[in-house]
Amino acid sequence: MSHPTTSGDPAAPGTLLQVSPLLPALEKTLDERYRTVRLHELPDPAAYLREEADEVVAAVTSARFGVANSLMDALPRLGAIVHFGVGYETTDVAHARARGIDVSNTPDVLTDCVADLAVGGLIDVMRELSAADRYVRAGRWGAAPYPLTSRVSGKRVGILGLGRIGRAVARRPEGFGMDIAYCSRTPVPGVPYRHLPTARELAAECDAVVVTVAGGAGTRGLVSAEVLDALGPRGYLVNVARGSVVDEPALVAAVREERIAGAALDVFADEPNVPQELLESDRVLLLPHVASGTHETRQAMGDLVLGNLQRFLTEGVLLTPVPTPVP
Repeated sequence: MSHPTTSGDPAAPGTLLQVSPLLPALEKTLDERYRTVRLHELPDPAAYLREEADEVVAAVTSARFGVANSLMDALPRLGAIVHFGVGYETTDVAHARARGIDVSNTPDVLTDCVADLAVGGLIDVMRELSAADRYVRAGRWGAAPYPLTSRVSGKRVGILGLGRIGRAVARRPEGFGMDIAYCSRTPVPGVPYRHLPTARELAAECDAVVVTVAGGAGTRGLVSAEVLDALGPRGYLVNVARGSVVDEPALVAAVREERIAGAALDVFADEPNVPQELLESDRVLLLPHVASGTHETRQAMGDLVLGNLQRFLTEGVLLTPVPTPVP
């Protein structure tokens, strides 16, 4: 059957299956280096899998789409799933490992840009920079001065999830004289920040909470109505992790009822759909999942995807394998 593919390297050991759209420059390189099939562009993906599934040796996908268990099971020679992105909760890693499939992501290379945006979002929502910009553009400045906002320096900031990105976020507010605390399942050795055992306790102790914990079933709804109430009417929420980590209806209610001061959100529960009440609130900064969206970081992510594929196809191992899930 005909399908979008390129000849790639004639010595390649099999087909590379591209499961979702990727950066155009990365797609071009994949086409040049490998025998690549873009599953999402096929007119009849099921027919392709019936006829040629045993040719596929590796799959590349994005953090948003992952690889479904049914697709893994349809590919008898699949040996690696390579994610473009740090997140991989859309792929069932335990199921992959049970089938002998290795899984990788692109950690570290996006850490700084995500941390930069998290702190930028925190400053924006506390000082209401975007809201004040809209105020000027609407011609309202001449009628009345903009209302006072909240000071940033010296505030207490909590980091929910002190992994790579969480630690990078924590380092940045130190320059603002902020007091940093964090919440994780167990204390992280070697860090100078105060550990709190639950998200509710973290929120109760801080003026702002920055969410950097990994997504997935284990953290779904972790920022609950109880956590938001503990944050309180003077508290701010920043989420650069996954929309699933926050109970979105509870957040909408907290914003509507002014039970929190504001929020800076780069991720949502049902992207690209954003609740109307958040769209209408000047106390919420809304971003289209762009925390890693810089030229430099996306290039580095693409390079790491290519590095993982090359290492796997030549040596059978990955550069950045994800951790084995704890049963």
